[in-house]
Amino acid sequence: MDEKNLLIAWMEEGTISIPQLLLSNYHKLGVSETEFVLLLQVYSFLEKGNQFPTPEELSERMNLTGTECAILLRKLVQHQLISIEEGHSSSGILFEKYTLAPLWNKLTELLLSEWKSNNREETLKNETDLYTCFEQEFGRPLSPLECETLAMWHDQDDHDPVIIKSALREAVISGKLNFRYIDRILFEWKKNGIKTVEQAKSYGERFRPYQKGYQKNATNEPKKKTVPFYNWLEQ
Repeated sequence: MDEKNLLIAWMEEGTISIPQLLLSNYHKLGVSETEFVLLLQVYSFLEKGNQFPTPEELSERMNLTGTECAILLRKLVQHQLISIEEGHSSSGILFEKYTLAPLWNKLTELLLSEWKSNNREETLKNETDLYTCFEQEFGRPLSPLECETLAMWHDQDDHDPVIIKSALREAVISGKLNFRYIDRILFEWKKNGIKTVEQAKSYGERFRPYQKGYQKNATNEPKKKTVPFYNWLEQ
């Protein structure tokens, strides 16, 4: 066979696409390297139209005997990483075939579980940071009622912790550091569809009047810079 025909034969052999998520997470499913390669071989046969490769066929592509391949296949079936289904040909003949659906299901469940776990950790961290921010700004530990209010804003009113922190910042800027004022800010923001820090900042700047310059007091003391604020409680 000349080089041209060799290249054509190689191209016609085709390729298989291995999902990156499978490649980076198969070990978390308890799959060994040998089992992983066997799964890829089954996948390759399925892609080529051979839906039920024999242990001997698999053995020809691996450093395993047909018996060892059969044992591994049985183990993969028992661990619900691969399954055998019945199919019917166009002429009605019954046959068996492998499916990797259990593998994809387990991989999906693993990723969802990790995502939920990471989400819980991030939520817990945000809530801890939230309480810390409030105690730092108030200069004291929060009372049980204040802690309950914070929890209500997050759990019942579904305010994101970063939005609650933004409302706290707005109250500090306005010189109205109390929970009633912050609650009013959150109410106004939710009513007006404010969901991000950028939106909250823009909304506050739009309604907080700007006051520039200095004011003289009656005793001609040094000029003091005023701090403008938007009184949310008057809305």
